[in-house]
Amino acid sequence: MLGCVRIATVRQMASVITAEESDGRSYVRRAMKVLAKLGLAETNGKAGKHQIWNLTVAGQKALADGNELPPRPKAGTGAKAVKAGFGPHGVAVTDTILAFGGRDHLTDWQVEVNHAIKETGLSFNADAVLAWPTKTSEVRLFELDNGTMSQAHLAKEVWDYERYAGHRVWEGARGTIGGTYPFWQRHRYTRSQTFPRLHVVLAGKAEHLLDNRLQALAADVKGIAVAVWVNTLPRLQRGEPWYEIGVDDPDRRRWRYPEPAGR
Repeated sequence: MLGCVRIATVRQMASVITAEESDGRSYVRRAMKVLAKLGLAETNGKAGKHQIWNLTVAGQKALADGNELPPRPKAGTGAKAVKAGFGPHGVAVTDTILAFGGRDHLTDWQVEVNHAIKETGLSFNADAVLAWPTKTSEVRLFELDNGTMSQAHLAKEVWDYERYAGHRVWEGARGTIGGTYPFWQRHRYTRSQTFPRLHVVLAGKAEHLLDNRLQALAADVKGIAVAVWVNTLPRLQRGEPWYEIGVDDPDRRRWRYPEPAGR
């Protein structure tokens, strides 16, 4: 689990590895102490009163050697994020992962997945990416706001996904007519026909404040040309539906982001 979500509390781990309707926190605490003595796991901070656990580099290597997960060579342990004060955010990301797919899809997640286009300087990390193959798309993207960023900053992060989706690149040998294609379709999600849906999850505040934030975000991204769904973490944990606040529109993206000038 820590290899997939990077950081988690005892409560979160117990919800995955113990039977339904049972409380396995004591068992997990004992297991984590054993892993810590072996140098495979460690704790570097807390979310409230709860210790946050992550694998060590040795723990990641042991997991990779066991061939349990697809190779993730650039994945960090999460220790730096916890030490820097981002532990509660990471724990909320883990809660989102557990609320959306639970134990059934745990190994299909990656966290802190970088999306960058060197030519434009655009670079951002999706908080989580879920491998979810369909006829038109191979993944789903997740962005979490734990109530710590301004409304304007949150809206900018969502618009960054449209900027990423709208960038086009030339394909074909120099000196030929060639043509342009979406950057993401040639260099990132090569098996997708449509740009992946973005799920925005709001957490970290009282529920009525999260509802206000949801409405404000919908207004701030009105007319965005990528598919965006939004929900609050409490609603997601209760199994309540998502709100659609953006629709995938490649024609509108192509109008907004003109062809590159040349090669």
